[in-house]
Amino acid sequence: MEVILSKDVEKIGRQGEVVQVKEGFARNFLFPNNLARPATSASLKKLEEDKKAAALLSAKVKEESIKIKDRLSQLSLTIAALTQGEEKLYGSIHPHDISEALKEEGFQIDKSKIELIEPIKSLGIYEVPVKLHPEVTAVVKLWVVKK
Repeated sequence: MEVILSKDVEKIGRQGEVVQVKEGFARNFLFPNNLARPATSASLKKLEEDKKAAALLSAKVKEESIKIKDRLSQLSLTIAALTQGEEKLYGSIHPHDISEALKEEGFQIDKSKIELIEPIKSLGIYEVPVKLHPEVTAVVKLWVVKK
């Protein structure tokens, strides 16, 4: 029996795929748990329309991400921090702090999109990657200076 998966099902397929399963599995497990629906001609047509709409939306989001990337790559952020001695910071700079600095510059970027491997703990110039889209990553230049 052919079904269209409504959600990802482990070892069967991903959401939106048309898969062949045994009739009992579909009737007793997939349909009652709203994991799939029968693959009729109407539902297959709707699936194709949904895929086209999702592709257009994804392309639009990617285009916007590229525009933001271009603006971010020209940006140079400065964060002033208290220091302990000459170079070591009293505390550290986290993605939340960078997100707040970006907000002051007019960018609404969630801290989870800032890919800082470990917190910044000393003065200097850093290049911080910001993942705007699965295919688009911007690099922001960050200056950490003494307060």
